[in-house]
Amino acid sequence: MVSGERDSYIQRLFAERLGGADFGKGRDIYKFEKIKRAKRRALKENPGIELLDLGVGEPDEAAFPGVVETLQRECGRSENRGYADNGIEEFKDAAARYMERVFGVSGIDPQREVIHAIGSKSALAMFPAIFINKGDSALVTIPGYPVLCTHSKWYGGDVIYLPLKEENDFLPDLSLDSISEEERRRTKLLYINYPNNPTGATATVDFYKKVVKFAKENNIIVVQDAAYAGLTFNEKPLSFLSIPGAKDVGVEIHSLSKAFNMTGWRLAFVVGNELIINGFGYVKDNCDSGQFIAIQKAGIYALDHHEITEEIKVKYKRRLKLLAESLSSVGFNAKPPNGSFYLYVKIPRGIKGGRSFESAEDFSQYLIIEKLISTVPWDDVGHFVRFSATFEARDEEEERHIGREIRKRLGDVEFEF
Repeated sequence: MVSGERDSYIQRLFAERLGGADFGKGRDIYKFEKIKRAKRRALKENPGIELLDLGVGEPDEAAFPGVVETLQRECGRSENRGYADNGIEEFKDAAARYMERVFGVSGIDPQREVIHAIGSKSALAMFPAIFINKGDSALVTIPGYPVLCTHSKWYGGDVIYLPLKEENDFLPDLSLDSISEEERRRTKLLYINYPNNPTGATATVDFYKKVVKFAKENNIIVVQDAAYAGLTFNEKPLSFLSIPGAKDVGVEIHSLSKAFNMTGWRLAFVVGNELIINGFGYVKDNCDSGQFIAIQKAGIYALDHHEITEEIKVKYKRRLKLLAESLSSVGFNAKPPNGSFYLYVKIPRGIKGGRSFESAEDFSQYLIIEKLISTVPWDDVGHFVRFSATFEARDEEEERHIGREIRKRLGDVEFEF
């Protein structure tokens, strides 16, 4: 069999959920690939000019020394070499302590109501396997992280999108005007994410109360993605599970990636309803054999040292204020968010006497190619670009340099909003 015939034979065997025989033949380019290509073009056409990469969605610094030293100490110990399966007991205990100390959520049973995961992404991917059958639905906020959507569709489910609108403080509308009775009947999962990526919005106690009421009235399970929960700037961090009745209807996923600079370490935990945790553990046991025990022990150190997050928050709050002031000085309506490390800004309609911008992607490409400023575009609900405070800067003077460069590069353009 020649190579071309082998390729054709394999091409026909791709699952329909991936596109079947058409897998890999689409002409659409993922927006992050477009950004990468635009970066390469901008750097090639402007040698020697600094690219301001404000699109990166991961911490710019390494994990703190105590976390690293714990890993170094534990990784060589023989007792840590084996499979972790669904997590070591010490990590579950640390997660329960963390929930009470940081969020005021007491009464968590670490044996029955906590389980670790190899990052929140893999955790989100597993929930549809627990609950979604063909014809079921998942309610998912948009714009947002697509993993739960992808896997819900792979299991034959439908995704009902809940738009996050600026006029509603980027909180979803759970009323009958937004979600019909028939949609409610088919829905098994409601996915929310606060503090929110990409909008930076934070949830309120009143909103979470509405979520609990909505879930109970419609027999729906809530999955709250709390990846940025520790990064709340203007008030005490708020957990969904702090609301009376929340544990009856859902779980919360906490990640160590953003709040502890541990993105590549891949460590998270799911906490909440015992039945959901049990189902998650069953699926997880058939997907992986647990995160390296030494990493879990480093995670214990992190969870027991919340002052790490407090120090990280100071930097992000300072940088977000700098970005907002720099963009506001050239005409944008930019306000620092209440949480996360993202600044979500509506794009201009165009340039006075010049080009117009039909989409956020169009504007983002202009910023990269013409101004060497990289952002992430979002056109799901209105046209916005996301600036990240995780840009690389060694100290506050380099941060101020970034602010000055934004003003300089955009200051000679008269945008129309």
